[in-house]
Amino acid sequence: MMETGLFFHTLLRAGRDLARPRMLFCALWPPLAAFVLWSIVAWFAWQPMAGWVLANLPDWPWLDWLGPWLSHVAVFFVFAPLIYFTTLMFVAIFALPRMMAIIAARDYPDLSRQASTAAAFWGSLANTATAGLIFVVGWLITLPMLFVPGGLFVLPLFWSAWLNQRAFRFDAIAEHATAAERAEIVRRKRPTLYLGGLIGALIAYVPVANFFALPYTAILFVHLCLTALRELRRQQKVVV
Repeated sequence: MMETGLFFHTLLRAGRDLARPRMLFCALWPPLAAFVLWSIVAWFAWQPMAGWVLANLPDWPWLDWLGPWLSHVAVFFVFAPLIYFTTLMFVAIFALPRMMAIIAARDYPDLSRQASTAAAFWGSLANTATAGLIFVVGWLITLPMLFVPGGLFVLPLFWSAWLNQRAFRFDAIAEHATAAERAEIVRRKRPTLYLGGLIGALIAYVPVANFFALPYTAILFVHLCLTALRELRRQQKVVV
């Protein structure tokens, strides 16, 4: 795992990069586009979905007064992972390559790229879609656990952290690393990558900051993974 001091410094570098003017557009449009997209869907689907949930709740006396509220909560927790995943897909496939190029040119000019842009794009699309499918299906299957004490905090945090590291550990170095190098980096840095995913998930709980949670996490993973790739190639005496 990355040393604590170095990891903290990487967190600060990611925050610094996010604040750069050239990064702001890349950071702003994915969450905004995802929110607008699913808001349009919710405008038409929210009430019918809430009505369906209410009609299918068990016939328990206490649900006579709590049921309408629970039905809207359930619909919210259906839309929440869809907005999160859509934002992540926009960031991973479209915004991250641009952010990675800016960071790599400035901070990692010594690292050669071992994959074509087209191969990285299609690989990123496949990886993000697979991770997103697991995320959404897993979220929906475990949705009833939200009503278990503590589940409302732990479950979204677990799934978001898993999705962050599963998607960004590939996308951050899709153009630079070979498949063997990616596998070795994941093997060596798995705890650090999970911690990075967890930090991104925690930021998503903070009002206002949650709007930038995924772009920040993407930049964080660029630094984590490119630093790990540089270290790996130097250890293997690869000409970078």
